[in-house]
Amino acid sequence: MASVRVYSSILVVLSLLCFASSDTGIGTINAPPYLPSKCFGYQDQGVMIAAVNEDLWDDGALCGKYFEVTCTGGTNKGTPHPCTDNPTVTVMITDLCPPPGCKGDLDLSHEAFSTIADPNAGGIKISYHEV
Repeated sequence: MASVRVYSSILVVLSLLCFASSDTGIGTINAPPYLPSKCFGYQDQGVMIAAVNEDLWDDGALCGKYFEVTCTGGTNKGTPHPCTDNPTVTVMITDLCPPPGCKGDLDLSHEAFSTIADPNAGGIKISYHEV
């Protein structure tokens, strides 16, 4: 019986660690064309992609990494409830936001943004983590 409690405790701790590893920020929408990108030049990586801001860029260390992004709410009163019924999407990091930079943390492709939120919102509150 004690071993069941120990395993249960371990599972709870692991679940909390996974939950705690998510970051929060602002997601914005990026319109095509998506090429060239800082990570892959003219190699097409599809449309479920995102660019990162300067703070996250880290000399391209995130290039090719996948992130799960979840819409958690609106950023303005114009679209107070922008999240869709399926507010989570997985995207590949392919670019650094072009000058003057992102207005948020992740600049999601139009296709990725539209999956998790109303594109008319322009920007949303997000949580995200590497998968």
